[in-house]
Amino acid sequence: MDFKTILTNEIAAAARKILLDLFANGEHYYYITLATDGLAGTPCISAWSKEALAVEYKKDAENAEMIKWSYADSPYCCWKQECFQGVSDLLRDRKTNDENFEEEYEMRFSAMENAMKLLDEEGLFERNQDRDQVMVLVEVMPPDFTNTKRAYRMNDSSMLIFRQWLAEAAEEVI
Repeated sequence: MDFKTILTNEIAAAARKILLDLFANGEHYYYITLATDGLAGTPCISAWSKEALAVEYKKDAENAEMIKWSYADSPYCCWKQECFQGVSDLLRDRKTNDENFEEEYEMRFSAMENAMKLLDEEGLFERNQDRDQVMVLVEVMPPDFTNTKRAYRMNDSSMLIFRQWLAEAAEEVI
């Protein structure tokens, strides 16, 4: 088995475990992301539910509107991060340098995207809501246009939630 497949499977297993734990609270999620840094390091799961956002609106409606698509401001940011230890171990053992960085970066993001697609095919994102009510993303932080490109590949662009995300949070594709 090639490294990309191994990495995809490890990410999917970790994300599945994390999301099943998260979904056990019965909330209705509209945003689920696998986010990582500009070096394509170990990702984290973050999510926003309608219920969690309602709590933020009660505190400060203006702020809630600004953070509703923010992985970092979610109360579920880095949920059960320890589940990604196997992914961390795999990535730590990879040798990257200036010459192969771009290729390695693309492979890692492809593995993350494939892992989330596997979970989508399993119906995982439909646990507490209809799939057409949730944005599923793989994001680099700080955000750039590649997040939008991946969003188009991972979601049905006719979904209302997709159009909202596109208008409110997406980076312009160049």
